[in-house]
Amino acid sequence: MAEWSDRIGGAEPMGEELAATVRSTGASAGAVFLGAGEQRELRLVAMCGVPEELVAPWQRLPLLRCSPLLDAVREDRAVWVGSQGDMARMYPQVAAVLPYRYALAALPLSGSRGAWGALLMMWPASHPPTAGARERGHLEARARRIARSLDEAGHPPDIPDRPRIVPLWPAGPRSVPVAAVDWAERLPEGGLALDRDGRITFVTTGAAELLGQDVERLLGTRPRQSMPWLDNPIYEDRYRTAVISREPVRYTVLRPPGVWLDLQLYPDACGISIRLIRSDARGGERAACRTTATDPAAPWADTARLGRLYELVHLAAALTEAVGVRDVGDLVADQVLPAFGAQGLVISVVDAGRLKIICHRGYPPQAIERLDGVPLESMDSPGALAVISGVPSFFADPAEIAVVHPQGPKIGGKKAWAFLPLIASGRPVGCCIISYDEPRRFTADERAVLTSLAGLIAQALDRARLFDAKNDLAHGLQQALLPHTLPKISGLEVAARYLPATHGMDIGGDFYDLVRLDDTTAAAVIGDVQGHNVNAAALMGQVRTAIHAYATAGASPDEVLGNADQVLSDLGTDLFVSCLYAQLDLAGDEIALASAGHPQPLLCCSPGPPPDAHPLEIEPGPLLGIGESTWFPVTMAPLHPGTTLVLYTDGLVEAPGVDLTEATDALARQLADAAGLPLDDLIDRLLESRPTSRHTDDIAVFVLRRIR
Repeated sequence: MAEWSDRIGGAEPMGEELAATVRSTGASAGAVFLGAGEQRELRLVAMCGVPEELVAPWQRLPLLRCSPLLDAVREDRAVWVGSQGDMARMYPQVAAVLPYRYALAALPLSGSRGAWGALLMMWPASHPPTAGARERGHLEARARRIARSLDEAGHPPDIPDRPRIVPLWPAGPRSVPVAAVDWAERLPEGGLALDRDGRITFVTTGAAELLGQDVERLLGTRPRQSMPWLDNPIYEDRYRTAVISREPVRYTVLRPPGVWLDLQLYPDACGISIRLIRSDARGGERAACRTTATDPAAPWADTARLGRLYELVHLAAALTEAVGVRDVGDLVADQVLPAFGAQGLVISVVDAGRLKIICHRGYPPQAIERLDGVPLESMDSPGALAVISGVPSFFADPAEIAVVHPQGPKIGGKKAWAFLPLIASGRPVGCCIISYDEPRRFTADERAVLTSLAGLIAQALDRARLFDAKNDLAHGLQQALLPHTLPKISGLEVAARYLPATHGMDIGGDFYDLVRLDDTTAAAVIGDVQGHNVNAAALMGQVRTAIHAYATAGASPDEVLGNADQVLSDLGTDLFVSCLYAQLDLAGDEIALASAGHPQPLLCCSPGPPPDAHPLEIEPGPLLGIGESTWFPVTMAPLHPGTTLVLYTDGLVEAPGVDLTEATDALARQLADAAGLPLDDLIDRLLESRPTSRHTDDIAVFVLRRIR
């Protein structure tokens, strides 16, 4: 990891390319996201122009979400979002989380090995809502250069735990002229300067006095670190507005116990200048903010309440993008714990009368073992009682929980707890436990927000469980209809692979089969039923059974497809089927092939040097199910020892914006390069050559090799 992560730190090609892209395009920020392999997500690995804390919610993006970045990778094209209105129309969930004025571009990082990830660029509100052809061309060229730097690394990079910060400009000493300092000190108001990372680089004496801090303590810190009363989501939102939109922002804050300050933020490409003025003319606003006249901290409490509601809105928007149960659990853990300052989280679901844990944070394995599988009727479990009663429970310290549940303080070593029942449509879904390492009093506002939070989690979890159940059922049905094993035939080596689509839960009708006809003859078939649903999978099973029956009855390739076409007509289905049937004569070393609108197979003669791999020119017949013709031409081809035949469905070569002929030729070249590999390794290489790493259609690959 060290070698590659250093490359994106700014001194090596990729970091330099990212910073140069931000500078040359006039963008306010740029970021590189890379695919995280088997985790099926994009991870933020390098960023330039914005503080890391502003993009924390987007450091991990599951591929099932809807966003400009993921569309760019899935469809292998540049995505342009010119305004906040366009974002709300095209990606409403993203607009809810980023309600600012800006323009955005997402470009795929397409390298020689496929899509590495995506490049994200953002411009301030002053940017025109559309990008010209020259600007788009420049961005695409920059994306290609970053992809090339990844190709040149020679191996897939490891993903760092945290994104690397790439400086916009080379680091160097900067000094403020004495005359400028004197000028700022003579002004009646205070002044501060923040760099692009949000750290204070300059502060006047007047500003330090208004903030109640020493100048030395402020320099080099972020405002919310040196002044905890600024650590509030409402103020953070104003700061984000200035950074992202790059427009002046003004708001009023309360410095405890009762000093009101006007902050005016003026951003540019290098940082933010802040003008600080004591506010004495906003009595009406201050009175409206106060909840009680005798409590000087009440305005701050009211602002904190708004901040929690702000976090709740963000979580609600994010939960709309969660698909499976695991997605919901990870999202809640990543957003709820920091938002409420908690250290522990356990989410469990009702399953067969017990509470099964699906997600946890901050608990040792021994504690999880004790909490997992607790019966709902257990009177000793505060979580079970919360689910049965539907009433949340809050315990401020171990002594308080010990009164009702004597064993409670011994589990997990926590000191304060909130047990939230998850109820959806009147049905108990599960329980969410939020816990703290230190005693904590839950205010009425916190209890109300946490209870509302439980409702959001319950609805999202209920949807996610339904999705997972349907997904498992659909793919289980499809796998049941595919052959579990292929027959062993002397003189023939075979291997097959099926990959479901990586987008959504819909299933397709891709199928393959190998049929033994006699001691020296076999039939290989592959097909694809139109549609992605249970009906397509069911029809796939019927077609496969029909072809198997006609093949074993001794029908020729054209007769097999003709009879299968008649079966579809008799079924009265409105779905069409593409199919390729190959009858292999191992004694005569030849193949007879018939196609019903299916992609061309590939044939590779005995490996080199050099091996000859090419698409077989087959005259196709009509798709099965059209019913207007039963004419399926038969094509003959040699099948000498060492020859490899590759059958596949269109998901392997088709992608938006990709020429089918070019993709097929590229697949043939990959076959030639890997012809001598074992068949399973050969299939891996063929899958690597698909036009995009994100396939939205099922893929079936069936490889046969003639051996002596």
